[in-house]
Amino acid sequence: MCGYVGFTNTINNANIVLKKMMERIRHRGPDGEGQYIDEGIALGHRRLSIIDIDAGAQPMYNEDGSLVIVFNGEIYNYKQIREGLVRAGHRFATQSDTEVLVHGYEEYGSDILGKLRGMFSFVIWDRNKQELFGARDFFGIKPLYYADMNGSFMFGSEIKSFLEHPDFKKELNETALENYLTFQYSPTNETFFKNVYKLPPAHFFIKDKTGFRCQRYWKVEFEADEKPELDEWVNRISDTMHDSVEAHKVSDVEVGSFLSSGVDSSYVAAIAGVDKTFTVGFGTDERYNEIGWAKEFSKAIGKENTSKVITPEEYWGILPKIQYHMDEPLADPSAVALYFVCNIASEKLKVVLSGEGADEIFGGYNVYSEPGGTAYDRVPMGIRKQIGKLCSKLPARRGLNFFIRKGKTVEERFIGNAYMFTPAERKALLKIKTDAPHPMKLTAPFYSEVAGKDDVTKMQYLDLHMWMAGDILLKADRMSMANSLELRVPFLDREVMALAQKIPTRYRVTRKEYTDEKTKYITKYAMRKAAKKDTPPQTAKTAAKKKLGFPVPIRVWLREEKYYSVVKEKFTSETAEKYFNTELLVKLLDDHKNQIRDNSRKIWTVFSFLIWYDVFFLQTKEA
Repeated sequence: MCGYVGFTNTINNANIVLKKMMERIRHRGPDGEGQYIDEGIALGHRRLSIIDIDAGAQPMYNEDGSLVIVFNGEIYNYKQIREGLVRAGHRFATQSDTEVLVHGYEEYGSDILGKLRGMFSFVIWDRNKQELFGARDFFGIKPLYYADMNGSFMFGSEIKSFLEHPDFKKELNETALENYLTFQYSPTNETFFKNVYKLPPAHFFIKDKTGFRCQRYWKVEFEADEKPELDEWVNRISDTMHDSVEAHKVSDVEVGSFLSSGVDSSYVAAIAGVDKTFTVGFGTDERYNEIGWAKEFSKAIGKENTSKVITPEEYWGILPKIQYHMDEPLADPSAVALYFVCNIASEKLKVVLSGEGADEIFGGYNVYSEPGGTAYDRVPMGIRKQIGKLCSKLPARRGLNFFIRKGKTVEERFIGNAYMFTPAERKALLKIKTDAPHPMKLTAPFYSEVAGKDDVTKMQYLDLHMWMAGDILLKADRMSMANSLELRVPFLDREVMALAQKIPTRYRVTRKEYTDEKTKYITKYAMRKAAKKDTPPQTAKTAAKKKLGFPVPIRVWLREEKYYSVVKEKFTSETAEKYFNTELLVKLLDDHKNQIRDNSRKIWTVFSFLIWYDVFFLQTKEA
């Protein structure tokens, strides 16, 4: 795991600028650094040594030095690919996966991407062609940003490195702000910095004298295979997950595992056989603290658990640093918990396994139970639409939202796991005017790719392409790298996805079998059964446990005078006055404090942006 920066070389002091850019991402690779500069390109790399510790330094080259690579990630099947390249006549100088990429590109071109199993973001400079090739992994686990300003094409693992380049112009993308207010993350390929872009997952680019070209090289294809019975799917999931976890343990250093009380991380920890697990929580309330459960689980599987209780002071005190490392504002409260669990893990090792991706791939979010979940769903949509429109005009009242949501198609109501401000609400809240599209225009391209599929599949497909890359994987990469820790995600594996996309919907989200009389549905149904099969009997109850994620008590904190005052100060600041109608912000805060309604997530969305803005536009040094 590492980080890289680079730019097309049009400046006189490239070595000095490159060094400053590399320092901005030192946290991604504290073990070493390397540079390559010629008349056309400047490449810089920061290294966290995981594989071939002694000889795996970057940048790395092919035999004649005509190809130069900088790489962030891990290729889990690099040894198998290497064997084929050796047979084809390639000569290797190291045992690293990085060198497999550069020789693989030399041999196969962009087709090398279809042979890879792993998480990756890399750039290859072809000296002979004066051509730059860049690629990002299938799911977007590893980041790649780029900007073309004043004749300089910049690229790298984190946007903050661009701040050190003399041609970089720092401007807020106000359209991104309006989109963010609905999604709680930046949902498009644009970023919060004007003219800075993300390379989408499963895409590669070519940059040469003729311009910039971007192309998709892989996509998810949900095609249910109705023939196998449930037990066969369970066995297939078990076999595939064992294989994936084993592949994700490839390392020359020790590997540990995160552990919450949910089935995803518990499943990975149970079959990984690692020696150490890590858990965090808040206070003593079991709604916010899973430490006791994690210690019990770890003891049952014979592993050591390290835990930490995060105090409110620690949580609120670290927020500027969190937003600095994110590069773009993210209003997911669990990001802070993830930072701290990465922090305690980094004190003992360099690599951890985690459970990200299971919900998107196997159908785990509670909202996936919504389609067809009630007798009301049998009422014709035309009638439900009329009832929904009527209810939307009535004063807010408990139960009305059910009829409003049921009066919309999934394409009309679902934009992902977070829906903060409606288009009307964000327009009223903002002083600035932007051309931000309606949320449905952003989700429509993904829905069009699964037209004709059932609603659960549509929701999963959307989350795989928007929510997972924009929120889940952003915080996973940034919070782990902020602590110089490599985080690996065995669920986000091509082989796991190839299996999961064939599982019928009834085995992903089902209502046909209940764990007790209160349960109305079961998410990740087949995967939970596989987890029960592979989890020790005394701890198998986790497979039936309701999903919590990283529960954070911000709703409670925001009603305490101390933290209410902290937020109110931000909501009445000069920055807030510049972008928002602050009287509406204060009303959101007051209504929450007075328990008129729970506005905690909306408050947190705006508050997180204001913290981020202060860090990147009002401060001059790292948070």
